[in-house]
Amino acid sequence: MLLLLQQPIVVDLSQPPETTRITYTEVILSAFGVAGGIMLLSALVGITIGAIVVYRKKRREATAPDEGTDHVRLRI
Repeated sequence: MLLLLQQPIVVDLSQPPETTRITYTEVILSAFGVAGGIMLLSALVGITIGAIVVYRKKRREATAPDEGTDHVRLRI
């Protein structure tokens, strides 16, 4: 406790560093950048899931026996 009382208290009153101003244009461009990134990510996920669904459907049709029904199969 005695050591804490012996050290002087120093207060630094220097000016804070100058901050850069953010303009409305920068805010709008960054918002479009975030939205564009989200759209790109969702498109990639959608294409991947679609490719998996089509691959599984084609694989199931290739391994399934022909039932001999009057139904028409679309070869998509």
